[in-house]
Amino acid sequence: MNATDNTPVSIAELARAFKPDFQWGAATSAAQIEGAALTDGKADSIWDRFCRETGRINDGSNIDVACDHYHRYKDDVALMKGMGLDAYRFSFAWPRLQPLGRGAWNEAGFDFYDRLIDELLAAGIKPHATLYHWDLPAALHDEFGGWASRQIVPLFADYAAEVARRFGDRLASLSTLNEPWCVATLGYETAQFAPGLTSRAVAAQVSHHLMMAHGAAIQAMRPLTKTPLGVVLNHTPAFPAQATEADRRAARIDDGLNVRWYMDPIFRGQYPADVIEHLGEDAPVIEPQDLALIQQPLDFLGVNFYTRSFISTRLPAVPAPGKQGFTDMGWEIYPKALTQHLVRITREYSPPPIYITENGMANADTVIDGRVTDHERIAYLREHLRALASAIDLGADVRGYFYWSLLDNFEWNSGYTKRFGLFHVDFATQQRLAKDSANWYREFIAAHHDLKA
Repeated sequence: MNATDNTPVSIAELARAFKPDFQWGAATSAAQIEGAALTDGKADSIWDRFCRETGRINDGSNIDVACDHYHRYKDDVALMKGMGLDAYRFSFAWPRLQPLGRGAWNEAGFDFYDRLIDELLAAGIKPHATLYHWDLPAALHDEFGGWASRQIVPLFADYAAEVARRFGDRLASLSTLNEPWCVATLGYETAQFAPGLTSRAVAAQVSHHLMMAHGAAIQAMRPLTKTPLGVVLNHTPAFPAQATEADRRAARIDDGLNVRWYMDPIFRGQYPADVIEHLGEDAPVIEPQDLALIQQPLDFLGVNFYTRSFISTRLPAVPAPGKQGFTDMGWEIYPKALTQHLVRITREYSPPPIYITENGMANADTVIDGRVTDHERIAYLREHLRALASAIDLGADVRGYFYWSLLDNFEWNSGYTKRFGLFHVDFATQQRLAKDSANWYREFIAAHHDLKA
């Protein structure tokens, strides 16, 4: 299917572009939807703390309640079942399972995820879980400096092993980390995310410790479960704004920092030399066995894709053309980059099977007469699925797609001002309302399921 072709395509025709066993899902994360911030033994995460710091969250909100999923998970699973989802991607909250990040386990926390997984399985929905979606136990930041310390690596491996022991027999997949680039760069260099630090050198070291923790977790979990193990990386492919040497060089470095810095050690056992040179004195300290630890065999690669980077060295910068518009985050809508990028990483890295673990758009949704007519999100979803089908036609081995997100939720430093959900959430009443995009996705999944009949 040609993603650059603007010919209208029906839901049935688009559904036929994917193999019958392709998995369709939606995704969330613990900190963004669970709420119950200090309920049943859960301790603070660095995001609970970050929300309390003045000026950190755009709307001054916090994650104490969020979508109250902790108490409403059965209703939310019923929404998923009503949509016909094959799969659901969620994350475990480390401070809910191990309040201090080491030592005693919190059985009430394990009980919650036990109930959630049972509910998903009873609904015929495959549970895909992530160990770390940014909510580090605050105690580990207090004691060690969080990811800035190598001491966190074995602690994360211990946590991973415990989760694998308890849940490994019932999960469809288990990812170590979600978007380590965001954790390192936005959390430790630009201060946009928790813990809110501003050091490129610390951020580079954090990125290395995250990669080590990923490898150590895979190594620890392998003997304990047959569940497919992998990692989730956010990929924002870089495009030079103009055909100048300066823009090409800048785009190459941007690609190196976002894509190759994480892909190369996992799949090639080394960091990209040009990025090491670019970082200079800020490059991380790498000990002799670190890269061997990172380069563990994986069963799948999760790719989160939203947009591309449009790199300009001119002042003022050349803006992205945005021919298909921009999302409410200000991100350019450019589905063609998804096709190109999946083909590129397939050729350059020969990765294991790929899942699109996040893809979606924030839209300025409003409820009018009991309905959210989010035509922009439907177009975004449809065109990215066309781009995904094109990538598969060109050789990318993609096995599933998870829309971000199931619910409107806490969008990190944007608070509750950005809505990515298929379901509108009234945060005052916690009422869920299916948007038109949810109904479109449900019809699409039903058309795909008809292929199995």
